[in-house]
Amino acid sequence: MLLHIDTDFAGDPDDACALAMVLGWPGVEITGITTTADPDGRRAGYLRHFLHLAGRDDVRLASGAAVSGTTSLPMGDTPDHDRYWTAPVAPYLSPPDAALDLLEESIDRRATLAAIGPYTNLARLENARPGRLGGARVIAMGGWTGPLDPDLPPWAPERDWNVQCDTAAAITLLRHASVTWVPIAVTARAQLRAVDLPRLRASGELGNLLARQALAYAADRDAAALAASHPGLADDLLNFHHDPLTCAVAVGWSGVTVSPMTLEPVLEAEVLRFEPYEDGLPCRVVTAVDGAAFAETWLAAVEAAQR
Repeated sequence: MLLHIDTDFAGDPDDACALAMVLGWPGVEITGITTTADPDGRRAGYLRHFLHLAGRDDVRLASGAAVSGTTSLPMGDTPDHDRYWTAPVAPYLSPPDAALDLLEESIDRRATLAAIGPYTNLARLENARPGRLGGARVIAMGGWTGPLDPDLPPWAPERDWNVQCDTAAAITLLRHASVTWVPIAVTARAQLRAVDLPRLRASGELGNLLARQALAYAADRDAAALAASHPGLADDLLNFHHDPLTCAVAVGWSGVTVSPMTLEPVLEAEVLRFEPYEDGLPCRVVTAVDGAAFAETWLAAVEAAQR
């Protein structure tokens, strides 16, 4: 199958975990990767470095949206270079419309779009070239449709980072694309654990880098304290597989439940959520996941990417 990835790579390391998995997934051709929330090409530079480590310099990439289409402000940042990466990495800044061109080429080839960062590039494409998102199959990490289960953290819609960074882009996506949302109420069940580290490190250079970044991120976010407070989280939690699970849904992994819904965007105090509504916009929402099965699937694909 054909897959295009739109990513805020080099922030939360789950983007790198997602890409490593896709590179090892059988039968997947990556038609292109675009970065979002990338004002200076640093994210694209890290992405190009990661692809080089994987021996995949053939994958086409372009740096994309610099700022939010809603606020005109930057979206997020990259963490400490020395703790997360092991070599100098130069930025990679593309011409202004390169990301839109690459997205459009992928849509023309009928590739599925995995949106694992703010959706600004997709909205820019639709706004600049009306109708281009029409019929495009988008699997988007995010989309608040209800609270998490009681054994998980009591996060609110504000936690829906990809959506809240650019709420206008999220509404554009809902209105114009054939979208499947993968909300954090489900991705919180897909967890990267310390027990996975020996196998990850043994898998190769990419696995060692992912392990390094997972430990750094867990320390930065105090994952141990979070896990100790919520019985639905593994005691040895390092991070959540938000983006890997989204990409797995995009390539057809069967360990999820996907339900059709009609949703209405509700914007209150600049926070966007989606409410079920009979006359709302049709979409699909992932509502359940086999977290243990996904952990094994993810590890096997990362191993395969390095063989």
